[in-house]
Amino acid sequence: MDLSFSKVELEFRKEIRSWLRENVPDEPLESFDTELGFHQHRGWEKTLYAGNWGMVTWPKEYGGRGCSLIEWLIFEEEYYRAKAPLRVNQNGLFLLGPTLMEFGSKEQKEKFLPKMALGEEIWAQGWSEPNAGSDMAAIQTKAIRKGDKYVVTGQKIWSTRAVWADWIFGMFRTDPKSERHHGLSFILVPLNSKGVTIRPIAQLNGLTGFAEVFFDEVEVPTHCLLGEEGDGWKVAMATAGFERGLMLRSPARFQETARRLVDLYKENKQQADNDPSILEAVLRAYLDAESYCLLTYQTASRLVNGGHIGPESSTNKVFWSELDQSMHSTAMSIIGARADLMSGIKGAGLTAEWLDGWLFAQSGPIYAGTNEVQRNIISERMLGMPR
Repeated sequence: MDLSFSKVELEFRKEIRSWLRENVPDEPLESFDTELGFHQHRGWEKTLYAGNWGMVTWPKEYGGRGCSLIEWLIFEEEYYRAKAPLRVNQNGLFLLGPTLMEFGSKEQKEKFLPKMALGEEIWAQGWSEPNAGSDMAAIQTKAIRKGDKYVVTGQKIWSTRAVWADWIFGMFRTDPKSERHHGLSFILVPLNSKGVTIRPIAQLNGLTGFAEVFFDEVEVPTHCLLGEEGDGWKVAMATAGFERGLMLRSPARFQETARRLVDLYKENKQQADNDPSILEAVLRAYLDAESYCLLTYQTASRLVNGGHIGPESSTNKVFWSELDQSMHSTAMSIIGARADLMSGIKGAGLTAEWLDGWLFAQSGPIYAGTNEVQRNIISERMLGMPR
């Protein structure tokens, strides 16, 4: 196994590091779960695009620069090291974008991908429904075809970024007589359509990162169908593979958290060493983050050589979500009683960032498919165990 980078890859790292040094905002942007922060982050996406960094792995004709997956991992490492703003359009860039590449028509790719890379169109994810959370086969929101339109009626919930997004992608039941994963279709819906109502949902930190989306006989052109009608489950499973396996959570995100955790331990060593388990947890976090990085490079190398992401994406999802929880729980233990200080409170300082990260980490075992469901997939599809 060759773990060294090529000369081209090293030059690529130097280029992105230099660009980020010159362009990352001096002051952090507001949270993109606020209206002001959302628009600030949209502006940042335009800055990235202007520098030709919108989505580096996409073909140039779709707003990318044709980089390899290895170069994308290098980009992510430098991006997180520079503490650049989080990507407000992650649902589009990392989930829908790769799905469009695989299932979209030429016209759909030309219509959606460049605007996605630019940040002109921000996407929300419309999977869950009130009675269909992790069990997406229970989806009931209908999209009935009438001529050259689908008429959509029903409700989605926990739709990420939906409060201020422009579009939503999701699965809808196009065959009302069908059951379970049959008769579902993957459809793209503009959120400014007549009949769409968006109701914000507050997160644990009080910000509106999610929303309920209601569809009251919303008319959607049939050219917004992705893939074939009735093949929604197949398309969505490909999207879920990207979400769990490689694109949504790059290892750089967790490596940067692990480095911050090591620094936090060093700054509070005298107090932290009162509990011997804390040092062990810090070391374990750092090693696990590096292990996940190596595994992801292995996966990327396999894909570059013609391989595919299979059910092992579920093991990735369980690993990184529980790693995120573990790292932030360790940080809470190091900080102690101050850990409850939220942003805006005098004296909170960096502890507020750790608290916000800890709150978000609690959702990790739920989004992208609950870890209980992922363990079922692992046991049945990887280990061959009975249902």
